[in-house]
Amino acid sequence: MSNLPALTPDEAPAKSRDILNDIIGRHGSVGPMVSTMAHSPALLQGYLDLSRAMKRTKIPRALSEKISLAVQEQIGCGLCLAAHTEAGRAAGLTDTDIALARQGTATDAREAALVAFAVRVLTEPASLTGDDIALLRAHGWSDRVIAEIPGLVSLNLLTGAFNLVAGLEPARQ
Repeated sequence: MSNLPALTPDEAPAKSRDILNDIIGRHGSVGPMVSTMAHSPALLQGYLDLSRAMKRTKIPRALSEKISLAVQEQIGCGLCLAAHTEAGRAAGLTDTDIALARQGTATDAREAALVAFAVRVLTEPASLTGDDIALLRAHGWSDRVIAEIPGLVSLNLLTGAFNLVAGLEPARQ
């Protein structure tokens, strides 16, 4: 059950209206999360900016989806889990990859280390130490990728928490 209504451009605050109209002009429509985020122009713009920025990371797309699945499993957002499952499949993930990611791991030890690190960034960031960073480096991860993990985790926390607050759920099949 939705706690916040989705807004049409005509119902949205002026700044959100402009953003929604731009998205509709480029893509034909907006999804339920974006149209509901339109209640807050600041939130909507911040989400779009962070989302665009995180698409430019050095994290491979399939791995990014594994990380998102692991983080969303912790957050408990069904809408995000459904979206990242679909995106993961489009990026080449198998059912096994998706199941392992939701458990916070992967078949590849190098990827598993990064996925587990991302979960810890979400659940226990104060526990992370230089040894954790050294372990990621030993697996061959660059400082750039390591630095991008909190951004990807933050984007997932933003979308997952928003969807839960707004009461947005996956479409019933």
